[in-house]
Amino acid sequence: MSGAQSGEDPSRAGPPSGSPATSGAPGATPGPDAAAPSSRPGASSASGPATSTRPVGPSSTEPRAEPPARSLHPLDAKGRYRARGQLSIAVLGAYVVLLLLVVFVVAPRSSSTELWVPYGLVALTLLFLVRYVSTSYSIDETSLRARKILGGRKVRLEEIRRIEYSSLRDLAPTGGWFGVGSWGWRGRMWSPSIGEFDSVYTDAARGLLVTAGTHPLYLSPSHREEFAKELSRRVRSYTGPLAKDVGAPGGFQ
Repeated sequence: MSGAQSGEDPSRAGPPSGSPATSGAPGATPGPDAAAPSSRPGASSASGPATSTRPVGPSSTEPRAEPPARSLHPLDAKGRYRARGQLSIAVLGAYVVLLLLVVFVVAPRSSSTELWVPYGLVALTLLFLVRYVSTSYSIDETSLRARKILGGRKVRLEEIRRIEYSSLRDLAPTGGWFGVGSWGWRGRMWSPSIGEFDSVYTDAARGLLVTAGTHPLYLSPSHREEFAKELSRRVRSYTGPLAKDVGAPGGFQ
């Protein structure tokens, strides 16, 4: 019996028995002959343009973030800022030459009863060499410490009034390397411009002069610019701006 004779609408009749359902019909199940979508990179459907699936990296024109600056003197476990003294190759060489002269020149010419003289000179030279190499500085929450074997000084941060670049040549009476004498294990010196001051240093040409208490302190940390900034930051948290401060933002001098 035909569809017209049965009273059914031919447009609603389903597909003939045994024929596969079309993929476009709603709810239809794809048949075995239906083509599977391609899984290759870059493949596209028929409904749109081909697009690449490769991840796109950052544009070469975009500015890259700079890594944070690394401190030359990392803080220790207690938050103290530490720095060694700025060692001088010339000073170390002078100590080595002096030791060689005593061992190979003075000692062989000394009589058996005077051997204590070269040995005493060697011991004294080694002592001053170890003191020189052992020079170090630290800044904690309350104070600045300058140390070396058998000597040193501690300065409270709240007492510091000035931080400035200096050298022993600037502090000498004649404007040269002569005329500045020191005495005592602390290195007490005298200058016509500032009077008596303490010195715990390894480099006479590149140092910091810290004015605090009754006697200023001359010191020569390695990388003195960064040391001055750290010292200034901690001092200003106590006293505010200083009269002269080379470590302040902008390098106020």
